[in-house]
Amino acid sequence: MKVLMINGSPNEQGCTYTALNEIAVVLQAENIETEILYLGKDSIKDCVGCGVCKKIGKCVFNEDKVNEVIEKAKYADGFVFGTPVYFAHPSGRILSFLDRLFYAGKQNFEYKPAAAIASARRAGTTASIDVLNKYFTISNMPVVSSNYWNMVHGNTPEEVQKDLEGLQIMRILAYNLVWLLKCIEIAKSQGVLPKTEEKIRTNFIR
Repeated sequence: MKVLMINGSPNEQGCTYTALNEIAVVLQAENIETEILYLGKDSIKDCVGCGVCKKIGKCVFNEDKVNEVIEKAKYADGFVFGTPVYFAHPSGRILSFLDRLFYAGKQNFEYKPAAAIASARRAGTTASIDVLNKYFTISNMPVVSSNYWNMVHGNTPEEVQKDLEGLQIMRILAYNLVWLLKCIEIAKSQGVLPKTEEKIRTNFIR
C-alpha cells in the first residue's frame, strides 16, 4: 500500500513538511510506502473552468504537477494534504492545485481515505482544515481524523518539534489512516464495496 502526501507550503522542508514527515515515519514503520511531493515555489494556475479535462482525462495546463499527481493518485491507496495557514485559510498554492486536481482527476481519489493537516504560528488552523476536507467530502473519500484537530503549531520546524501534542496528533492520525487502509483492503478482498447511484444534479435557479 502507498500513501501520497502533498506539501502545499512554498517551503520545502518547513513546518508543514515537519508535520507530514511525522506521519510518514509512522506509516513506514507499518510497512506502508510514502511519498511526500513538494509543489515547489513556481506559480500554480487557477482552474479556468474550460471543461477540456473531461474530454482528455487530465488538466489542459501542464506547467505544474497537477497531471503528475493525477497519475500518481491512480496507484495510491490514501492521501495526506498539508498546508500552512495564511489569513486563516490554506495557501493559495494548494487551493489552486486542488481545484484543478479534483476537477480533472476526481475519479482517481474516490473511496480512498484522505487527511488534511495544517501548520500555523497560532490560529486559523481549523478553518483551513475545513476547507481542505471539503475536497474529500465531495469525492466519496473517507476523512481521516485524530484525537484532536489535525494541526501543529510553530513558526519554524524547530518550534514544531517542541509542539509535543501536535506531533502526537500527527502520529495518531497516521495510526488511524493505517487502520482504515487495512479495513478497506480486507473489505475489497471479500468483495465488499460501497453501493452507489448515478449522480443527480439539481439547479436552484431556472
